[in-house]
Amino acid sequence: MREQYRTSELSEADLAAEPMSQFARWFEDAAHSAAVHEPNAMVVATATPDGRPSTRTVLLKHYDERGFVFFTNYASRKGGELDTNPHVSLLFPWHPIARQVIVTGTAARVGRDETAAYFRTRPHGSQLGAWASAQSSVIASRAELLARYDELAARYPRDARVPVPPEWGGFLVVPEAVEFWQGHENRLHDRLRYVRESSAWRVERLSP
Repeated sequence: MREQYRTSELSEADLAAEPMSQFARWFEDAAHSAAVHEPNAMVVATATPDGRPSTRTVLLKHYDERGFVFFTNYASRKGGELDTNPHVSLLFPWHPIARQVIVTGTAARVGRDETAAYFRTRPHGSQLGAWASAQSSVIASRAELLARYDELAARYPRDARVPVPPEWGGFLVVPEAVEFWQGHENRLHDRLRYVRESSAWRVERLSP
């Protein structure tokens, strides 16, 4: 089970001056590729203060010069781990186009205004789902979850304004390093990594 990647080389001269601009370029490529399903899907890795890791796939909802934003239940496993250990890693696995982006940095909660603004853009069902699910907690059955959802749907019909759950919100991941991985034949991949140095970025090439 091995695939030979046949792509163009990625050189230092190809890169934007800073990683968020380079990410924007690659994200647009992934978004316009019919082969990449959900290009905003990313693996989020967190850890407890004593170093026990956990991973899950989350959808990127926004990125800008600050970094990367996703939303979750703050009482979830990832929410609790990020509150006690803000170090985090993100992985965008764009395998069909032989690319990956790996981000390491720190996460902090976004403001409630930013959370509320995004929450209002979610489909009505997703707004109710944020209330219905105490994410990562143990439940007796799926029927219990559906009953809670139905109760909320009766309380907040489609024309009703659903309030933002107090325990739900966004995290901003501020990058400290961003690696752009381009696959090639014979495992001779290109790996170019931006590393933050004070207010500037240094680019280094990693051996594959």
